[in-house]
Parts: sequence; C-alpha cells; structure tokens
Amino acid sequence: MQPSPFLGELVGTIVLLLLGNGVVANVVLRQTKGENSGWMVITTGWAFAVTMGIFVAKAFGSIDAHLNPAVTVAFAVATDDYSHVIPYISAQLIGAFLGAILVWLYYLPHWRVTPDASAKLAVFATGPAIRNPGANFISEVVGTLALIIGLAGISSKSLGEMAIGVGPYMVGILVWSIGLSLGGTTGYAINPARDFGPRIAHVLLPIPGKGSSDWGYAWIPAIAPLVGGAIGGLLIRLFTL
Repeated sequence: MQPSPFLGELVGTIVLLLLGNGVVANVVLRQTKGENSGWMVITTGWAFAVTMGIFVAKAFGSIDAHLNPAVTVAFAVATDDYSHVIPYISAQLIGAFLGAILVWLYYLPHWRVTPDASAKLAVFATGPAIRNPGANFISEVVGTLALIIGLAGISSKSLGEMAIGVGPYMVGILVWSIGLSLGGTTGYAINPARDFGPRIAHVLLPIPGKGSSDWGYAWIPAIAPLVGGAIGGLLIRLFTL
C-alpha cells in the first residue's frame, strides 16, 4: 500500500491512541508498573503520544497530520477548503477505534484484576470531574480553541522558518500545556475521534466488569471540540495569525 493522506491519518491516529490511552491504562489499571503514578504521567504521556502520532502520520503520507476531527474542521473553516473533511475524519475515527483495541490487548491481564468500572472506562473515554453539562461543554470548547490557536501560532509565518522536525515537538508541548492547565475538568478530550472511537471499542470488547460506556455524556466530547475547532478556524480566517 502506497503512502497517502488517508493512510497517514489512520496509522498516525492508531499510534496516538495506543500511546495516549496506553498511558492512562498504565496509571489507572491495577498491578501495572505505573499504577497510581498520577496526572503528570498521563499528561506527559499524551503529549509524547501526539508528537509520535504526528511523525508517523507524516511518514505514512499525511503532510497535515491532523489526527483530530476538530483540527480538520478548524483548518477547513480557515481555508474554506472542505475536501479533506470526510476522508480525514473517517481515517481518524477508524484509527482511534483500532488504537483502543490495541491498548485492550496490551493490558489484557489487568482488566480482570481492576474492580473499578469507571477506571476501565477512563482508559477508553473521557469523563467530567464534576458532571455539569454546560460547564463541561464550555471546558471542551475552550480547550479545543486553545489547541487550534496554539497550532496557528506554531505554524505562523511571522515566526520565520521553523527547523525541519521541530513542529511535532512544539505541538506536543502545546498539548502537554493544555492537559496540565485545562485538563482537570473534563479530561481534555479536545478530539472527538479520541473519545468516540475508543468508546465504541469499550462497548464491543469483552472487558470483565466494564460497566456503562456513559453515552449520556459522550455527546460533549463529540460536539464541543468541533465547535471549538470551528470557532478557532474562523478566528484564523479573520485575523490570519
């Protein structure tokens, strides 16, 4: 199979979820080496996961390396070019689902020894610290907006030419910052594919004692990041950062 934008988004998102959800599993599941190692480990692991996902996406053919429907929507709005929306988002959703399955396989013995159903769900999907739909929605919109504006700043031509290969590290730092500063309310999904694909995997996989997949909350990490992405794209289009 030849490298292509679809393949790049697919494989890059698989890597993103394998490493991102993998670090959550390492922290919240029982009898892992990283059990209870905390929020700093999760946010750092996710930052590295984004960096590696971008490198892999580019290597497999996606020069954009969005890995996130909210980013795809943002730059579609910013450029008025919607040709990538369907293929990119399709690849991202499939990749997120497959990445979640790999995490389940990787940590296979640990599901049975973890009694907490909410911890098991946390490996796959985000959830609020305090359930307040309005506040949770705003958190995801603002977190995603911070992501989009940050990405615009990183890619801004006003900063001059960035050395080749530095960009993915800068994006990783951006996601790390968002996780540390803004992630405490909803777990900073800021990516509909990252939440929706693994949540489907949670439904389908034979995880002992897994409990509910919490679909009553799922619309927030699915919709709010798209809203934040669209707002960010509009701001980029209006002010050309």
